[in-house]
Amino acid sequence: MDFVLSGVAACGACLFTNPLEVVKTRMQLQGELQTRGSYRVYYRNVFHAFYTIGKVDGLAGLQKGLVPALLYQFCMNGVRLGSYAVIESSGYIRNHHGRVSAVKSTVAGAAAGVAGAVMGSPIYLVKTHLQSQSTSSIAVGHQYKHQGMTQALVAIYTEHGIVGLWRGASAAVPRVSVGSAAQLSTFSSSKEFVADLKVFPKDSWLVALSAGMISSVVVVLAMTPFDVVSTRLYNQPVDPFGKGLMYRGFADCFSKTLRKEGLMGLYKGLGASYFRLGPHTILSLFFWDELRKLYR
Repeated sequence: MDFVLSGVAACGACLFTNPLEVVKTRMQLQGELQTRGSYRVYYRNVFHAFYTIGKVDGLAGLQKGLVPALLYQFCMNGVRLGSYAVIESSGYIRNHHGRVSAVKSTVAGAAAGVAGAVMGSPIYLVKTHLQSQSTSSIAVGHQYKHQGMTQALVAIYTEHGIVGLWRGASAAVPRVSVGSAAQLSTFSSSKEFVADLKVFPKDSWLVALSAGMISSVVVVLAMTPFDVVSTRLYNQPVDPFGKGLMYRGFADCFSKTLRKEGLMGLYKGLGASYFRLGPHTILSLFFWDELRKLYR
């Protein structure tokens, strides 16, 4: 049941944050492997990106890729949070004093993240393609011509086989494992810390909400470079054999981005990342904690 509750919690958060995911994806692809000032800037910041996409692609453009985004959240976070809940219930993440162990909770979060990333990778691939698609006047990154999630999955499988559906997983695993380790370890520790302060009543929903807010800052700072690399690897054009035309893999994309765009290239869309990952982290962890209380 933990897996279902985790998936539902993540989907609830996704309904609110998907427009921010669209903005984040576009900003991360803007000026790909180009030096600052050598490319046209369509999206100056988060708010300008919202306005531009809404104006050119319409309000529906801000919810592009919603179906695969919901499915991805249910599958990936269902496995990730569900696995962590099972590990947490077993008492593994606590030391002999009964307190949350930073090392054990980080390892458990990373392991749960790897399982979720592998499971959800094909859906994330399609989600990225759909969210980057836009009207030519504001297009950034490679433009695929998918008509929807099902058509995209069938087209990729037909052309590149089962392996093609897991293209980009080499970036998804470090992205989600780092993000998951940062998120779940800081959430467990923060929840314990906030509860110890006794600012809120015991088992109050405000404890989980406060812990989620602390966790979200750590997640964004740790995860954004991996998120940029992941988005670019998933969205790059491929040859008839399914081989990337821009990057050979995670390390190649990371080094090329750093060399061409500098450190800030790896933090492109940081504001959008926080506006998206921040609320998503807060909401998903809050929903997850509250749903688990109701189930018990």
